[in-house]
Amino acid sequence: MFLSQTQAQPLATLDTPAHIPVRSVVSSDFVQLRKVYKSYGENLVVMDGMSLDMRADDRLVVIGPSGSGKSSLLRVLMGLEGVQGGEISFQGKPYIRGADTRGSKRIDPKLQKQIGMVFQHYTLFPHLSVLGNLILAPVRVHGLSKADATERARLYLARLGLENKLNAYPSQLSGGQKQRVAIARALMLEPKLMLFDEVTSALDPEMVIEVQNVMLQLAEQKMAMIIVTHDMHFARDIATRVVFCASGKVVEEGAPSEMFKRPKETRTREFLERVLHLD
Repeated sequence: MFLSQTQAQPLATLDTPAHIPVRSVVSSDFVQLRKVYKSYGENLVVMDGMSLDMRADDRLVVIGPSGSGKSSLLRVLMGLEGVQGGEISFQGKPYIRGADTRGSKRIDPKLQKQIGMVFQHYTLFPHLSVLGNLILAPVRVHGLSKADATERARLYLARLGLENKLNAYPSQLSGGQKQRVAIARALMLEPKLMLFDEVTSALDPEMVIEVQNVMLQLAEQKMAMIIVTHDMHFARDIATRVVFCASGKVVEEGAPSEMFKRPKETRTREFLERVLHLD
């Protein structure tokens, strides 16, 4: 079920140092991809000259068939994988550029720290408590004191209805709780951009709604997000813009109302006809 007021305070009502600020920059150069090319070997091309613009107040939902480059886009933006061609800028600054077959060269590593990512399978450290998972990177990588990191962790867990799970271990949590902890862990670094890669696909229906509710709260705070999902109904609820990818390219993009009812490209319509009933 949706998180109630007694389970978690809405993010918008908390005026704390960890409060997620409303974005004021709305130019289209928040994220820019220009002819980005990525392949695994010679035969598997996953990003084939991909170009895309994103505003700081956008919530992009990326849809498309398997193998279309959706997850690769997120992993590249997070700095987890390289590209062989093209350029990416972030917040108007050079971020990643194509290199040789070994992958890309990150131009500004500081920008990478301003991007948070939540994966499909939680990626929590099983030997650490919830608190341990949340404070690890802020303390070791960003130099935050343990006391300050712990206070920030308490605030985020309270917001997500998990204040009583501070000392629990991942094995003691439900799937929905694990994914909410993973979201809290990403928010601990106060990112400017959040990436979500099929974060509800492995969850039971009730747990899906728990996690989607948290993401909708972030959307209300104007958090910039790129979301890969197969849930078209959720995509319609949260997206400011929908991007359809196929064969490593951006085929079509537009407002949810247009994309889901009146797609312009044949390839987009064929895909949506398999997952939605179009008028």
